[in-house]
Amino acid sequence: MASQFLLLSFLAITASIALASDPSSLQDFCVADPSTSVPVNGLVCKDPKLVEAKDFFFSGLHLAGNTSNPAGSRVTPANVAQIPGLNTLGISLVRIDYAPWGINAPHTHPRATEILTVLEGSLQVGFVTSNPENRLITKVLQKGDVFVFPVGLVHFQHNVGNVNAVAIAALSSQNPGVISIANAVFGSKPSISADVLAKAFQVDKDTIYNFQSKF
Repeated sequence: MASQFLLLSFLAITASIALASDPSSLQDFCVADPSTSVPVNGLVCKDPKLVEAKDFFFSGLHLAGNTSNPAGSRVTPANVAQIPGLNTLGISLVRIDYAPWGINAPHTHPRATEILTVLEGSLQVGFVTSNPENRLITKVLQKGDVFVFPVGLVHFQHNVGNVNAVAIAALSSQNPGVISIANAVFGSKPSISADVLAKAFQVDKDTIYNFQSKF
């Protein structure tokens, strides 16, 4: 009986791990077919006989992103939307450019862990653990340093130098998703009630209206 219990426990654990990331492919590849409107979890496969090298190719990560925006950063993605061959492979890439003192504002990736490498400059990075601790884990990275942001946790990057910074990050999903905290809270459509947000942030409603007007 004990051995059966251990076996069942092991199967439950391994099953939960297997379900914690993108589904594994059951064939060599499943290139996304953007021409179909069939709703599936992921994207419908293109006929393998029609697959070409361009389905697995993307050019552009050598180009600096335009950081002329309030955050002072720009994310250039290379996910399944840009590379159809990533469909079902559970991985994607981004380039992030930062102006001096620019930020990649607090956000989460609901479907992916992220591993980031600094190519140029110095970045303060960090993530916050879940309730009730809400512990900030942070570090200043230099060129060549690597940092991991666990799946689903709020995280950020801040260029702490007087020069531009560049990072490359890999994510464990073909479509990691991004939830920008400020945009989600203050820029939702329709807006979250000012009464709710005022109580949540313990400020007056005029402050909430002011924040919402910026998003």
